[in-house]
Amino acid sequence: MYQYSHFDHAFVRARSAEFREQVGRRLAGELTEEEFKPLRLMNGLYLQLHAYMLRVAIPYGTLSSRQMRKLAEIARRWDRGYGHFTTRQNIQFNWPKLEDVPDILDALADVEMHAIQTSGNCIRNVTADQFAGAAADEIEDSRVWAEIIRQWSTLHPEFSFLPRKFKIAVTGAETDRAAVKFHDIGLRMRRNASGSVGFEVVVGGGQGRTPIVGETIRDFLPKEHLLSYLEAILRTYNLLGRRDNLYKARIKILLAQTGVAAFAREVEAEWERIRDGALTLTASEIERIERFFAPPSLAPAAPDPSFLAAKLEHRDFARWARTNLFPHKVPGHQVVTISLKPAGGIPGDATAEQMDAAADLADRFSLGDIRVAHEQNLVLPHVREADLFDLWTALKGEGLAESNIGLITDIIACPGLDFCNLANARAIPVAESLSRRFADSDLANEIGPLTLNISGCINACGHHHVGNIGILGVDKKGEEFYQITLGGSAGDDAAIGAIVGPAVAFDRVTDTIERIIDVYRKVRREGEPFVAAIRRTGLTPFKEALYADR
Repeated sequence: MYQYSHFDHAFVRARSAEFREQVGRRLAGELTEEEFKPLRLMNGLYLQLHAYMLRVAIPYGTLSSRQMRKLAEIARRWDRGYGHFTTRQNIQFNWPKLEDVPDILDALADVEMHAIQTSGNCIRNVTADQFAGAAADEIEDSRVWAEIIRQWSTLHPEFSFLPRKFKIAVTGAETDRAAVKFHDIGLRMRRNASGSVGFEVVVGGGQGRTPIVGETIRDFLPKEHLLSYLEAILRTYNLLGRRDNLYKARIKILLAQTGVAAFAREVEAEWERIRDGALTLTASEIERIERFFAPPSLAPAAPDPSFLAAKLEHRDFARWARTNLFPHKVPGHQVVTISLKPAGGIPGDATAEQMDAAADLADRFSLGDIRVAHEQNLVLPHVREADLFDLWTALKGEGLAESNIGLITDIIACPGLDFCNLANARAIPVAESLSRRFADSDLANEIGPLTLNISGCINACGHHHVGNIGILGVDKKGEEFYQITLGGSAGDDAAIGAIVGPAVAFDRVTDTIERIIDVYRKVRREGEPFVAAIRRTGLTPFKEALYADR
């Protein structure tokens, strides 16, 4: 992973010291909350319903075991013993005291972490495929390019005060695991006809009030021109993006107004002005960053007989191996996803003890390397097949061996009205209820691959628009209701879910989802995943089952 330079260390320390002085002035009454707000947002600090919330950056979802232990220490010392991993591959602490935040930032700086650009109208934390550098289907390690973008974008003077927040995602795999079509800019690594590697550039995706699937504006961009092309896009958006309406200030709205072709022409014209300038990436600069992400020395091995034997002997281990493993590029190894979705638990939450355990297991089994997935799970990317049973046994002891990755209980959920002052309804209790209802592993496996996402408001932090089943909390005269959508997807078949009917009350959500699943099990063809069945049948059989008795 990337290691801080002398400049990086000095920069982060200076930023922390600056914020300490600002917090002191706020506590002394020298700054009003309104005056303090832009200062705290620049340092990842929100004021939510009950307390401040600190959002810490985890660039492209990569953590060392040392950094994970520091997050555990922060949770234990300055919060309430846990942290919440988010869909932006960050972590949030929901209960820090304002006077303690400077100390937290200093502690983060000790392990090369910070909270810069996790909020505000700037380029946010760049996300990437959580399996980067390990996945068998990878063209190149997307973290290299995410780090180059991070260095370019951090406190970029032209883009520090954009019309709205701006999100970039990068994937280097054949399969999109970074939801690139739902970002302001999505980058997919591609090979052209001559075998050269570059980027497909997707622009204008997003969720929130106006969910839109991004559009490709360039099929192939040579690597050396990545930053100049991004700069051209940002300049075009910064110049033309609306500032008169908060809800229409996103690049997706600009594209809808100008048209994709017209926007692409503006970008290309701006790019022609700057493409061969100082932002051109030289081979030596690319190689400098690549050295930080050099692949580990892993010895290829034949399929491990002990791994195969353990699957035959232990049914629960076999089920976990079926759902939580992904093929590694080095034979004899696997990528392991650790579920943070226990039955009845809060999606994405991890206790300080679990974070410490994840760090210990990363050191023992995965070269100290940990990833955060945008689905709110953790990943150990480099595990020998011979160690998988021992790893699973250790995970069981920490309550982290749930075998549900990609299944109905692998729920994505935002904090909702339990924490967020923007929310209209609770998301956490809905997720807890649904995970309990479908906790039967045999049932979940029989249902098969399915994404279920929950948001407490239209801002869509729970990515409900792209869930195969999406649940959106809405307020109806002071009561919590939930709108259900079906057919969404964040992957290669990117789609926005369609509303299935009138919103249902809080106490009916779990039964409603169960009825939807019952319909699916009746109408599906053999081996047909949920989202494929929805797209084949349309919504009619589901509407009939849900609303015929009204």
